[in-house]
Amino acid sequence: MLSISRKKKWFLFKLISLFSVVRIYNILIIILAQFLASIYIFSGDIPALQVVFDFKLIIIILASSIVIASGYIINNFYDSKKDIINKPFKSKLDRIVSQKTKLTVYFVLNFFVFFIAFFVSLRAVIFFSAYIFLVWLYSHKLNKILFIGNLSASFLAILPFFAILLYFKNFYFVIFIHAIYLFIIILIREIIKDLESIRGDISQNYQTIPIVFGEKVSKNIIYVLILCTIMPMSFLVNDYDIGYMDLYFYLSSIILIIFLIKLSKAKSIKDYNYLHNTIKLIILIGIISVILIDPQVIVNGRDIIFSKI
Repeated sequence: MLSISRKKKWFLFKLISLFSVVRIYNILIIILAQFLASIYIFSGDIPALQVVFDFKLIIIILASSIVIASGYIINNFYDSKKDIINKPFKSKLDRIVSQKTKLTVYFVLNFFVFFIAFFVSLRAVIFFSAYIFLVWLYSHKLNKILFIGNLSASFLAILPFFAILLYFKNFYFVIFIHAIYLFIIILIREIIKDLESIRGDISQNYQTIPIVFGEKVSKNIIYVLILCTIMPMSFLVNDYDIGYMDLYFYLSSIILIIFLIKLSKAKSIKDYNYLHNTIKLIILIGIISVILIDPQVIVNGRDIIFSKI
C-alpha cells in the first residue's frame, strides 16, 4: 500500500515537473490570446460564438499551443546546463523528468500536431511542419547567435497568430501594425532576459548582446526599441478605430516610462527580473485589453477595427 502511495506521489512530481518544463501557465495565456485575437481582430464580421466553435480554428490553436509546449521542452533539453546557473530551483524541478522522457514527449507532441493539421488543410500541415522545424532550429542553434537569437525568438512568439491570419485571410494593414508593436515589446523582453541570464549564457558560450557589447549598450538598444513603439501606437490610436483599446496604449506608455526609469538604474539580476515581469505584465494586459476594441463583438461580431477614420 505504501509503495503504491509512493508511486502516485512520484508520478505527481513528474507531472508537475513536466508542467514546469512546458510552462503550462504560458500555454493557457497563449490559448486565451489566440481566441481573443480571433474574435476581435482576425474574424471580421463573424459572430463570436461561431468563431469560438469553429472546429478548424480550434485545431489551429491547439496545434500552435502544442508546438509551443514542445518548443519549451526542446529548449529545456538544450539549455539544461545554463538553467542550472540561471534558474537553480526551477532547474531542479525540471530535472525530475529525465532527458530521454523529455525527448519522447517532444517527438510525440510534434507527431500529434502533424497528424491533426491534416484536419485543417495541407497548407496547415506545411505551416506547422515549418514551425516545428524553426522552433527546433532556434533551440539548437539560433538562440546562441548574436542578434539572430533575439529576432528569431520574437518572430517565433508571434508566428502562431499568423496561422490564424492565414486561416481568416484578413490581410488588413492594421493587423500588421499590431504585430509590429507586439514584436518590439517581445524583442525588448528577449534582451532583458539576456541581461537577466548573463551568467549562464557566459558559461555556455552564448553570443548575446549583453555578453558581446556589455550592459550599457544593451540598455541603449532597449531605449531605442521603446522609442520605436511610439510609431505603431500612434498609428493605432490616431488612424484607426480600436474602440477603448486606446486606453491600453496610454497605460502601456506610462508603464514603459516607469520601465525606462527602472532600467536606467538596474544593475542586479533581481532588477532585471523585475523589468522582465514588467514587460510580461504589459503583454498580459494587452491580451485582456483586446476585448476593449468593441464589447459588442461578443454578441454581434462586426468589422469595426478595420474602418479607417
